Amino acid sequence: MADAIRLSSSLIHSLRFPSPSLLTTFHLASNSPHSSLVPINQNLDKIIPIAPARLACTPRKPSLSFKVRATVNETEQPKWWERNSGPNMIDIHSTQEFLDALSQAGDRLVIVEFYGTWCASCRALFPKLCRTAQEHPDITFLKVNFDENKPMCKSLNVKVLPYFHFYRGADGQLESFSCSLAKFQKIKDAIELHNTARCSIGPPRGVGDLKLEPVSAPKMD
Repeated sequence: MADAIRLSSSLIHSLRFPSPSLLTTFHLASNSPHSSLVPINQNLDKIIPIAPARLACTPRKPSLSFKVRATVNETEQPKWWERNSGPNMIDIHSTQEFLDALSQAGDRLVIVEFYGTWCASCRALFPKLCRTAQEHPDITFLKVNFDENKPMCKSLNVKVLPYFHFYRGADGQLESFSCSLAKFQKIKDAIELHNTARCSIGPPRGVGDLKLEPVSAPKMD
């Protein structure tokens, strides 16, 4: 091209292009003592490729860091049986904790849920039980993991899961039954029956002395 712009080699190297793609539209002419810039559509067969090392462009991968953060957040989420609806829902890990919780409840109605982490019926029912606990902050809900408390569950005659016990003050155990999500009305009916205003005479009866014996896994309801 006759009217090509003539620039010195030092001036060419001092130029800064706004984007790497603009650099590929020109090449350096090697037959002249001076360097010339020629549009890429003029001499396609003489284009000198630009080495990747000259491109000061570092690709960013924001999606990768997002995926890592999402994975970490997922692993930090509690398992379904570890979620509690509030301060009136308590996890029981031993016989002594169970007896202490019944004693500390006083005249309050206590509902005990016996569950298994592997029990599909327990998992299906649990969200509704949490909502019930939120609706009745005056009731104490105790969660007993069967696998962690097998001897105690054996002494309490827990043979199916999920299973429920109802206790209240000096009256001791009021009722016990198995229940699934489809039969959840049984729990509501028991609450209506037993959660009435009353004053107990004497200390809470609890469940008496529990014998700790080995037990096999119960069947599911």
